[in-house]
Amino acid sequence: MSTTIQFPISRIEGHAKVVVNLDHGKVLNARFLAQEYRGFEQFLKGMPAEQMPVIVPRVCGVCSTSHHLAAVEALEDAYDVKPPPVAEKIRHLMMVGQLVQNQATSLFFFTLPDKLQATSIFGADESASKDALGSISKKAMAVRKIGTELIAIAGGQFIHPVKAVVGGVVSGIDKAAAKEMRKKIKAAIPIACSLFDEYWQLSQKMTKAVGDWEGDDPFYYMIAVDKNDPTRPVDHVTMQKSDGSETVTFRPEDFRENLQFHQVQDSFSAKTSFNDLPIRANSLARMNLIESTGTPIANGYLERFRVQFGSPAHQILLFDLCRGIELINGLERADRLLAENLMDGEMSVPVEPRDGFGYGLVEAPRGPLIHHYQIENGLIVNVEFVIPTVHNNFSIERALTTMAKRFVHEDRIDMGLDSAMGWVVRAFDPCIACATH
Repeated sequence: MSTTIQFPISRIEGHAKVVVNLDHGKVLNARFLAQEYRGFEQFLKGMPAEQMPVIVPRVCGVCSTSHHLAAVEALEDAYDVKPPPVAEKIRHLMMVGQLVQNQATSLFFFTLPDKLQATSIFGADESASKDALGSISKKAMAVRKIGTELIAIAGGQFIHPVKAVVGGVVSGIDKAAAKEMRKKIKAAIPIACSLFDEYWQLSQKMTKAVGDWEGDDPFYYMIAVDKNDPTRPVDHVTMQKSDGSETVTFRPEDFRENLQFHQVQDSFSAKTSFNDLPIRANSLARMNLIESTGTPIANGYLERFRVQFGSPAHQILLFDLCRGIELINGLERADRLLAENLMDGEMSVPVEPRDGFGYGLVEAPRGPLIHHYQIENGLIVNVEFVIPTVHNNFSIERALTTMAKRFVHEDRIDMGLDSAMGWVVRAFDPCIACATH
């Protein structure tokens, strides 16, 4: 007899559910299904191309910075424009701010409650050791606030930034404001480290309790960052097989020739694969494929990570620890960027719009994001968003199936299956709002 078990998933961006399909008590598979539809690729047709950088951040209130910059880069590619160095540094700072904000949100507000067996970060205040952390929620919010302020100072406003324009940025960063921001960052780093140290210990306890959540089947890691600065995007995507036997790179304009796209009938989110194997983007991919974080404290955590878990390390739970390393790296990197002169010099270059095709590639917190625009008579006639969560969907379902088999038996279903499904999904930190564009 075939049956299904359904679980709504909370503490993620957007709305999704997990469906576990059974046959006579045995797990056939587990599905991760997106339940909302946004439709941005459709209603953007006919829009003036120059408006894209201010429209597409509305795809998502969490990932708006990534979409803002991907849109600007796609138009610069179409118009054959290169921004000046100071503008590139300010955009870099904008992306670092999003990284800090996102990783703090995912770590402390989405997944830390799982480690503390609490329903929310605010409930966790009562169950955690006050000697170790004091008020977890207050400290977590203080660290997250650094990310939002960095986006605002570099992007003009926190949600839906506006400061990047085709050809550069609209203005620099005042030296006094940069100095004040650096003081806040330096105060936040030890707080972030203390939270992350406690998080690391709690993660190890969870691993001992539920195992590594991992199967042995092969897959590919996917990144688009500098190997010695994982906060800095590059102009190509790198794919590496999980056993390290194969590495392939391609430029964003070649994504159709390299990625396989799969439509899902009962979900509003598609899936991608590479050489017919699942893909893992996001934090674990970056920490496995880079050589160094490029900053001292984060590098210390990365070395500890590799000693303890190996390199590459594949356990699903380790996505979260890698986010912590990136959080510290982002704070250190922001401090370095703000130490530079971001007020003087050329902020933008002249732009002459033209028709054609443009591709923008940025490394969002969840992995490589590609925007592809076709422009005719100054209007968008076709747009494609290639979303990081779409890359992860096959891997999410594989991990969900592995976990379900540990809880479902022919004669019973163990308590905790619903919680375990949430643990797996939140490890990948999916953004359903973006994935159902």
